[in-house]
Amino acid sequence: MNIERTFPIFAAAFAVIYIFAVEQNWALFTYHPRIREWGWLMEPARSGPAMHWYGWLATSALGAVAVSLVALPFTRRWAPPLWLGWAIPLIVMVVFVYLLRGFFLR
Repeated sequence: MNIERTFPIFAAAFAVIYIFAVEQNWALFTYHPRIREWGWLMEPARSGPAMHWYGWLATSALGAVAVSLVALPFTRRWAPPLWLGWAIPLIVMVVFVYLLRGFFLR
């Protein structure tokens, strides 16, 4: 089994799922740094700001693993192009620059 053939698929899936995780607030868990507590899924702030970034990363990683596992049988006959693993994440970076343009352009 050539699991390394799924690496470009994992990278592309992670990047795309990360966009949705951030935009839709699909955080697997939330960290409240001021009170040093963790909570499941998306939680509102409690006594200070809440950090959702760790939850977005976990959501994206689990989703990318699932996509990679589904694609694994197909990679026996088809090797995904290597550019998929870097082109899609680069496009996602450009999308985030667009989405966050209000922070940069004042």
